[in-house]
Amino acid sequence: MRYPDGGELTADQRKRREEVRLRAADLFGEDVKVLCIARELRVSEKSVYQWRRAWEAGGREALCSKGPPGYDCRLGPRLQAELAAWLEEGPASHGWTDDQVWTAARVRTLIGRKFHISYSVSGVTRLLHRMGFSVQMPARPAAERDEDAITAWREVTWQEGKTLRAATGAFVCFEDEAGVTGRPPKGRTWGRRGITPTVRVSGRGRGRLSVAGLLCYRPGLPARLCYRLRRHTGRKGERRSLGERDYIRLLDGAHHLLKAPLIVVWDRLSTHISKAMQTLVAERDWLTVVLLPGYAPDLNPVEGMWAHIKRSLANLAARTLGELETLLRRRLKTLQYRHRVLGGFLAGTGLTLDRPDRP
Repeated sequence: MRYPDGGELTADQRKRREEVRLRAADLFGEDVKVLCIARELRVSEKSVYQWRRAWEAGGREALCSKGPPGYDCRLGPRLQAELAAWLEEGPASHGWTDDQVWTAARVRTLIGRKFHISYSVSGVTRLLHRMGFSVQMPARPAAERDEDAITAWREVTWQEGKTLRAATGAFVCFEDEAGVTGRPPKGRTWGRRGITPTVRVSGRGRGRLSVAGLLCYRPGLPARLCYRLRRHTGRKGERRSLGERDYIRLLDGAHHLLKAPLIVVWDRLSTHISKAMQTLVAERDWLTVVLLPGYAPDLNPVEGMWAHIKRSLANLAARTLGELETLLRRRLKTLQYRHRVLGGFLAGTGLTLDRPDRP
């Protein structure tokens, strides 16, 4: 690309081109032929002839850079910094309460209100590019999310859990559940331009699958994945989600497999904090439960695992519930042997387990 976003050369690019022209001026003074100069500097002969005419008329100074072409930006560095601060406050802070989208037209209106300067929409777009802004897909954290509670959990609860893990040699296990139906998530695919690809999916409810995943970590050992899957056919009176007994059987199976105490970290789902679950947890001296703060899925590596699996289930053709269950079990079974990928889900949360086990 010859020019950067904004339609003009950067300061470094102007400096490099100026150095080429000044080198040509030195060669003009040595009476070097135009063809030789063009070959040495790797430019066209036409450019060398133009530079020589300018050099003959004004000397070496005529080949110095004159700065960026065109008019100076009407918003100087100070005003651009003020505009950037207002943009970071969000549209709602400036009267657009229906949604939280900055458009070039809204930024144009904001500039007119604050600075009494008129811009075109295309001019605003170029200005935003020069300021380091771009069109992006926003993150969508819950409005009820308490950042102070999440910070406190990271700095206090998580550190206490790591200390307990180091003292007992336990595995730290993160748990989360997901549901899978016959209507798969959408995924990108190649198609002819202007013609939307079509994937036929089930239009009727054919039941669903509930799956609980447990990612288990201990320093020095490969990450482990345990899961429990339950089929819901939609019969009358049938439970549509996993119950306390399903979760406790998953934990019992993990304890039997790992042969070590478990520190289970999970969210505040009603089934996780019910009295029945509290009773079941109290009956197991090898089990410690730690609750995540509310609306903090980014602290749970199992959320990243579900996203990874559901991407592989995108655009599935219509399948029976049995076929879907077989496919999901196959995906989970394959992932059980990819220990580095399982470890990457924990790294994605920013949480670390850096305390070695005691001898």
